[in-house]
Amino acid sequence: MVIKTELCAFSDYRIYPGNGMLFVRRDGRPVTLGSSKAKSLMEQRKKPSKLVWTQAWRRSNKKSLTETVLKKRSRKVTKVQRAVVGASIDDIKKRATENKAFRSSAIDAAKKELKDQKKKEAKKAKKAGAPKAFQKSQNKAIRISKSGKR
Repeated sequence: MVIKTELCAFSDYRIYPGNGMLFVRRDGRPVTLGSSKAKSLMEQRKKPSKLVWTQAWRRSNKKSLTETVLKKRSRKVTKVQRAVVGASIDDIKKRATENKAFRSSAIDAAKKELKDQKKKEAKKAKKAGAPKAFQKSQNKAIRISKSGKR
């Protein structure tokens, strides 16, 4: 059997039959109040949202369980690719789709090319007839000691 309950106009608590009081305002509106405490506070014109024990306060401070169950929806962030100074969008996309094997083979080829270039330079230096020790000393910066105190 379902019992008909009303809600307290001040605290939003349930009022069971035989409890509470009905207060009629000057404008003719009936107001149901659950307890003398609620009636007293309403007559003092206290705000229910400022009293911790009322449902109005619990609602305004997000303490009710029903609100915590609801999942907040958040927007998904979408990535947008832009062209960089050195490369266009197409170049960037092409780079992204390349597989690692292709990329590593390109790097190996570049390394090999550098080695070959260094070998050629070494051969040219030998043909010129300059000894290696002399070449190394040429590359280093020469330190000159300054005589006398400053």
